[in-house]
This record gives sequence, C-alpha cells and structure tokens, in this order.
Amino acid sequence: MVEIRLLVDCKNHLGEGPLWDVGDQRLYWVDSTACEIWSCREDGSDRLTYYLPTYIGSMALRESGGAVVALANGFNFYDFDTQEVTPIANPLQDKENYRFNDGKVDRAGRFFAGTMGYDFDPLNVNVSREPSANGSLYRLDPDLSVTEIDTGMICSNGPCWSPDSETFFFGDSEHKVIWAYDYDLATGEATNKRVHCSDTNFARTVDGATVDSQGFLWNAKVLGGRIIRYAPDGSIDRQIALPVRNVTSVMFGGPNLDILYFTSMAKPVRGVPSTQPGAGGLFAIYGLGVTGLPETRFAG
Repeated sequence: MVEIRLLVDCKNHLGEGPLWDVGDQRLYWVDSTACEIWSCREDGSDRLTYYLPTYIGSMALRESGGAVVALANGFNFYDFDTQEVTPIANPLQDKENYRFNDGKVDRAGRFFAGTMGYDFDPLNVNVSREPSANGSLYRLDPDLSVTEIDTGMICSNGPCWSPDSETFFFGDSEHKVIWAYDYDLATGEATNKRVHCSDTNFARTVDGATVDSQGFLWNAKVLGGRIIRYAPDGSIDRQIALPVRNVTSVMFGGPNLDILYFTSMAKPVRGVPSTQPGAGGLFAIYGLGVTGLPETRFAG
C-alpha cells in the first residue's frame, strides 16, 4: 500500500534537488531562493540547515568532503563546517539575466547543471514579454574545466541517466519537454538529442527527475500536484496524486533506496499564493515496490 508522509514541514520558499547520499545515509536538499541547504536522516529527524550568500540551483557532495554548488554566481565549493564558498568558475558572468538551476553528477563524477532566466521566475508577475531561450547546460569536470553541453533552454530541469549510463535525460520546464541524448560515459559527451516525453497540459510542467533501477524515469509535475513514472519508451506508466500542487523534484533514498522523497515550494506562483497544508515541505512516499540507484559524488 502506497503511503505519503510529510517528513519535514520546512515551508521552503523553493525546495529543490533532493539528494540521498549512501555514504552519509542522509538526505540533502536546497531552498533555492532562500539560499539554504537542508539535511536530515531517513525519517526526517536530525535536521540541519546551512546558509549560502546567494541563490542556489543545485548541489552535489564531493568525494573529498564538502560539496560542489551551482550558485547564481557560478560553480563553487562549499564547506559545511565553515559555511564558506570557494569560487571555481562562472560561465554566466556575461549572462546577467541567468542563474544556475537543477544539476546532478554522472557516474564518472562529473557535475552537470543547467540554467534558467530570471525573467522566467513566476514571482515576477510584472514581466509581460516572453522569457528568452538563451539558457545552457554545463558540465563541470573533476579537473574543474567547464564545458557547454547544449543551449536553447528557458528553465533547465531534471538531469539524470539511465542505469547503464548510455542515455542522458534533461528537461525544460517552459518547453514542457524531457529530452533524451545518447551518452558517452568515457567522455561526458551527449549527442543525438530527441524528445523522450512531453506534456502540453497547461496545468502542469516538467521539473526535477530521477531514474529507478528498472530504467523508468520519475518526474515531478510542478503546478500539477503529481509525479509521473515514464517507461523507457517515453509512455506514461504510472501517476501518483500528491497532497501539494507545487511539487518540484524527486529522489529515491533510504537504506534500501525504496523511499521516494520529493520537495515542494511555498512561494506564490504567477501571483497565486500557496495555502495548502505542507506546501514547501519535504515529503516521502513508501510502498511503491520500486528501488532507485545510488548517486555518485563529484570527483573533483
């Protein structure tokens, strides 16, 4: 029997990026626009909060300790003990209207992170023009070099890989599409871009995603209050209705990788306040009968 629990009623402004670390046996996630990193144990206990100087799009733990974070001002290292950031590189220094958003590490230890335009921000209800599609997807290698992988996005989301690492998935919330690429784990190159699945229903759009051990993709449908599991051919396999509308991202975790955690946001969307109980909270889904895959730490 499937059960959904509110684990942490943290009321995140923009909760994002749940990350289960098998080494720490802890869940990490971010409050993007509150400039915070949160962490807890499997059951939501032992909560910790860390602070950052600016917006955070995503993070990954490092093999050598601490984290790598994609902040509004580029890639940085983060020290949990001192809560200090050390700059690595900022490929957005000439793109003042963009900041980093969702990101994840491939199984060779490279950190991928995409961008979003500030003019896409749903809080900015006075923006009358269409958001520009000048966003990019970047790869940060363990040697700290940065490579632009793809362009033309408005709001990047949901990077993840198939179990064999031969397919890379990546989405755009504004375009309401998740693409699939052929992926070369040896080089970090993504080629042969094509549509994996799309959602033209105006009531929801793609957000954070993860892939389970069977190769099915789980995607959070922000504005739609549901999570959808897509089969390897892109067809809808399963839908789960949620107690909050603005679900933002998903990740399998727990000792057996069989708990599906999801984040949410409490901030207004296109001027509409979020008044649902638990909005902005961290939730967990039990009893799905599915397991996830362990996440890799950044090798740099």
